[in-house]
Amino acid sequence: MKYSSSLKKNDEFRRVYRFGRSKANRNLILYVWKNDSNENHLGISVSKKVGNSIVRHHMTRLIREAYRLHEEEFSTGLDLVVVVRCGDKKTKLMEVESSLLHLANLQRILK
Repeated sequence: MKYSSSLKKNDEFRRVYRFGRSKANRNLILYVWKNDSNENHLGISVSKKVGNSIVRHHMTRLIREAYRLHEEEFSTGLDLVVVVRCGDKKTKLMEVESSLLHLANLQRILK
């Protein structure tokens, strides 16, 4: 990710959950909160309800890759938290990519 860094601390996630606005579709929930920097911070949350560690890590990699491919299309200065609702080992990148772009379009954070 060229223009972004990761959210890692629990306080950062909680701030985005509490103050950010959210949109959801069948696969993902996207929380957005404006930060005071010129870069985006991406956080990914995958619950144990989604599956075992293999499935959770697979979904994390798919979301990170989908974001990386379209990173230049996103507005800057945002904290983004993506929560995975469902997934399995057969989930394809195209599905995650279309879900992420759909939510970004609903949030009006695409350039």
